[in-house]
Amino acid sequence: MRPELQEIVDEFAEAPKSLRLQILLDFANGLPPLPDDLDRGGMEQVHECQTPFFVTAPVDETGHVTLHFDAPPEAPTTRGYAGVLREGLSGATVDEVLETPPDFFTGMGLSELISPLRLRGMGAILARIKRLVVEQTGGSDGAPVT
Repeated sequence: MRPELQEIVDEFAEAPKSLRLQILLDFANGLPPLPDDLDRGGMEQVHECQTPFFVTAPVDETGHVTLHFDAPPEAPTTRGYAGVLREGLSGATVDEVLETPPDFFTGMGLSELISPLRLRGMGAILARIKRLVVEQTGGSDGAPVT
């Protein structure tokens, strides 16, 4: 797993159960708004999420991924997970994104705090990111598809 993401997973794992939700909410509050040149129309909706959730994962010419998310404020756990992904994977290489374990969040101890339905939505978000990356690059060599 990418070191930046592993550090976040470790932070959650080492925190007492009573503080994990607050850490997740801190990530939710730190999720930046969309850039002015981006709106939901240019993003993919993750239909498996219980709330309207949108993602884009452009790959630049050097093979690095940038993540942008749009989730309503009334979905703090989903926003928090998006914040974790943004901090842990933005700037990652295509390979780093594709090699991220689909259930990495289980190491964060979130299954004790979040419903199985929301956990499935979290897995769907990462799966959608990976699909977007593969669509742009054609695989894991990081070269954009032309």
